[in-house]
Amino acid sequence: MQIQQHRFVLSNGHGCALQYVMLHLLGYDLSMDDLKAFRQLGSKTPGHPEAGHTPGIELTTGPLGQGISSAVGLAIAEAHMAATFNRPGFELFDNYTYVILGDGCLQEGVASEAMSLAGHLQLGKLIALYDDNHIQIDGDTELGFTEDVCKRMESYGWHTLVVSDGDSTNPIAIAQAVEAAKKVTDKPTLIKVRTTIGFGSAKAGQEKVHGSPLGAADLAHAKKTLGLNPDETFQVPQSVRDLFAKITARGVAAEEAWNTLFKQYQQAHPELAAELARRQKGELPAGLKERLPKYTPADAPVATRKLSENLLNAVAEHLPELMGGSADLTGSNLTRWKTATDFQPPATKLGDYAGRYLRFGVREHGMAAICNGLSAYGGFIPFCATFLVFAQYAAGATRLSSLSHHQVLYVMTHDSIGLGEDGPTHQPIETLAVLRATPNTLVFRPADGNEVSGAYWAALTASHTPSVFALSRQNVPHLEGSSADGVTRGGYVLSEAKDAQITLVGTGTELSFAVDAAKKLREQGIVARVVSLPCWQLFDAQPRAYQDEVFPAGIPVVSVEALGVFGWERYAHASVGLHGFGASGPAPQVYKQFGITVEGLVEKAQATLKYFAGKPVPNKLDRI
Repeated sequence: MQIQQHRFVLSNGHGCALQYVMLHLLGYDLSMDDLKAFRQLGSKTPGHPEAGHTPGIELTTGPLGQGISSAVGLAIAEAHMAATFNRPGFELFDNYTYVILGDGCLQEGVASEAMSLAGHLQLGKLIALYDDNHIQIDGDTELGFTEDVCKRMESYGWHTLVVSDGDSTNPIAIAQAVEAAKKVTDKPTLIKVRTTIGFGSAKAGQEKVHGSPLGAADLAHAKKTLGLNPDETFQVPQSVRDLFAKITARGVAAEEAWNTLFKQYQQAHPELAAELARRQKGELPAGLKERLPKYTPADAPVATRKLSENLLNAVAEHLPELMGGSADLTGSNLTRWKTATDFQPPATKLGDYAGRYLRFGVREHGMAAICNGLSAYGGFIPFCATFLVFAQYAAGATRLSSLSHHQVLYVMTHDSIGLGEDGPTHQPIETLAVLRATPNTLVFRPADGNEVSGAYWAALTASHTPSVFALSRQNVPHLEGSSADGVTRGGYVLSEAKDAQITLVGTGTELSFAVDAAKKLREQGIVARVVSLPCWQLFDAQPRAYQDEVFPAGIPVVSVEALGVFGWERYAHASVGLHGFGASGPAPQVYKQFGITVEGLVEKAQATLKYFAGKPVPNKLDRI
């Protein structure tokens, strides 16, 4: 079992040399040679902290504001796990989340979103130390950041403290402020610490210190000012090593005490202990796959967002690690299952910390970053939801989901021009292409109920990868031949045909167009086969032999999707889709205007066959 120790996040990640040194002194697997290799190719000490790459790093940070925002997720996770698993005499979850952040973090909108929510949620075990050095890359913060940060944070519901001298070699004032923060249990705390950037250097207080090496002479000057031997490099005084050895020993003793407590907990509360162990191992509950809904063509047409809701209702009570919510679009995203309770401060009477449904408010970017924190804490499969077009509001955090291997489920509805009257401002023409281009991201656009089930199962079993579900507003029929298992391979043959002359491939709401177009083509004597390609990333990972079965050589391929055509050239010789933004109007009329119809697909297929008549058909799978 993993001890539930305090968590630390360096939100201003460019200061990671400090973090690496501390980890080295505490005995993590970071040698002096690793410190010497700072920012060098292949080292354990990259230019910004990377979780999973450097031992002891809780969260990948660097893009400013992400660290403090994900730390809110860590604090939510602690509060929920404590409410769920703690019992009298067994305080298994009782950790604080500590953050260091700077002026840049506080200027980023994502931090405002997440910190505002943290204040509302009364996360008293979140303590942030604000390095108030008045310097940014462009110069003094007086150039563009003169607000009263403490007053802003107090308006969010935070407790604030000020340490006027953070440069002193005696850290007692900071330690006292942290202890004072712990006494305020119903508010997160921001401790504003006034510091001087480059303290001890001849460049102290200047923006040059942020990104430029001090140089040999100034480095010697700084060491002398701080009481170190200016002639020694990469040396640690024995007194410092002795101090950190005591801290390490204290941590080892705390871990042993926690493990002893957990063994006692196993005796007193065996079912809870087994559930906690399962969640921390990342194992899914037994029998979960059998609970996924199944559909036949006889079932009534339903929007895939509704099919997603059906699935959540089927599995949520049996998957307690699933926790998340919507960015003020619950009634549109359909993400709140019937028995869900809200995660809210108990004093508000709106819910409690044992609740699993989060009301993120209109905070898409903060929402995604918070989910990264939930994932990093362990024992959670977080999800969040909004309209697909607003995934671009959250892009900074969704990218870090991928980079950090966080298993976050992004439920993105209103996935095409099919949303209709809201028009081009809300129609995500290019969004799916951006997400599909992001490494380590599974992007699903399921076509019916069985494909929704397959998409969720693939996502739930991808424990180190975020997943995006692009779901429709409009109803879709349940298709003959649709396959949940086929989705887990990324693509499959929905409808095979002997002596086929052309392959029609689609996703989501337009896959049924391909089915109907194949029927119309057959009436004209043209034999068409139909392929579903709901997840390009999974399909590209399949063996070439399987890919060749789905897209046989020598047969032209035409794609259809009510989004931008960009990217389809990887698989298709011609595409039916958009080459610009959409339009406002009833969905059927918008589809017709852009030629994304059964008739338009038939015409494109005919034109494609005419083009390749007597010509060799290039194999799109043959990529250099």
